[in-house]
Amino acid sequence: MDQAVHPSRWKAFWNKGGWWRAILLAVLYMAIYLGAGLLIGPLAGDQVVAEDIFRTPQSVFIGLTLSLIVGCVALAAFVYSVGWFKPLFAPQPVKGSWWMWAAPFFLVAAIVLRFLGINYSSYQASVVVITLLTGLLIGFAEEILTRGIVVKMLRDSGKSEWVVMVLSSLVFALLHSANALSGMPIVTVLVTVVFTFGFGICMYLTLRVTGNLIWPIILHALYDPTLFLSTGGIDQAAAGPQSPLLLLAGPANMVYILIAVIALIMVRGHAHRAPLAEPAAL
Repeated sequence: MDQAVHPSRWKAFWNKGGWWRAILLAVLYMAIYLGAGLLIGPLAGDQVVAEDIFRTPQSVFIGLTLSLIVGCVALAAFVYSVGWFKPLFAPQPVKGSWWMWAAPFFLVAAIVLRFLGINYSSYQASVVVITLLTGLLIGFAEEILTRGIVVKMLRDSGKSEWVVMVLSSLVFALLHSANALSGMPIVTVLVTVVFTFGFGICMYLTLRVTGNLIWPIILHALYDPTLFLSTGGIDQAAAGPQSPLLLLAGPANMVYILIAVIALIMVRGHAHRAPLAEPAAL
């Protein structure tokens, strides 16, 4: 039988889409990502400077980069196995509205301000390089999963764009609740989840208005490392004196929340597209 008409059970299962399959895949990804960290810890955990992960390039690579490599490989293997690379990076099936440009505009503004305001002299050059490269992995993994795979699954099951936006952003936010496993205070974790939900909505708006998944990946790949280097940590506020440029970038978090609230009111519509693997008419 023709595989295009009769896909494998594996492909057929995932091609049905739906919210619970999207959540299942996100859980599987986190299990692989966190599992990689648990394996890496006993083998090379002594290379990580727990109180300052960005002190040495080895600390960044072992403590952050290596698990992301495993996660990216797993996601790429999944996307390849179901044949979704082409549809994920195809032009978006539903266009964005003019007001949605506020999301990428303020994301780019924060990235530029941080790039210019980071105190590079406080880091080894190799730490800056590996952190920026790690950002590419973060952008790929988190966007291909949430704004790519999850969005596709929800659209293929017929969900409205409002539901697609909210559920994909909620999945993105809940991924960051895993910070609690590293000992982060629960209040900080909850604040992070709220912020990442708003950030996720801004990335969804970026996906809509730019028309292609590559742009959320690029912006996310630049946003996180510049945030890490400007604050000196992951999901934490900067301590001590800051450059005026970093102070200007500071209110960005509240701007993203405001844009998210507007999006919750304004976003409407459906993506009128049949699932990728729907059998061809005979």
